[in-house]
Amino acid sequence: MTINLIADVLVASLLVATIITCFVLTKRIERLKADEAGMRQTVGALITATDNAERAIAGLKLTLGDCDRTLEERLRTAERYAADLAAQVEAGQAVMERIGQIVSAATLVGAKPPVAEAAPVAEPAPVSRLESAAQSAAAIRARAARRLEEQAA
Repeated sequence: MTINLIADVLVASLLVATIITCFVLTKRIERLKADEAGMRQTVGALITATDNAERAIAGLKLTLGDCDRTLEERLRTAERYAADLAAQVEAGQAVMERIGQIVSAATLVGAKPPVAEAAPVAEPAPVSRLESAAQSAAAIRARAARRLEEQAA
């Protein structure tokens, strides 16, 4: 009977060890299930964040395209204005050259060669020459303004 008793005690101790191991394993499984639920929530949050990020990226791409088109349009407009300004500057320089030629011609016409002991001839007053040059300059300026208005239209 001792062998039976030893076998029974051995079987009982093995059963107790099995029960304890099952209990420990049950606790571990419960923790894993709790971790699984947490992981599911984390994965769900990551999926939602990824979807939001993809929508935001698509919106940014659309905005970038709009900005690119707007910038391109503004650059073209600026280039047109720059070309117009360059043409107007050239026209202004041409007008200034013409005015300079008119003034130099007026001074040459107004200057008379010295005459030895000739009767004093009344020279036109310097004011009248200046007035004439000013009137010519005003006429040229008005014509240039009309041209610029025609180009702007």
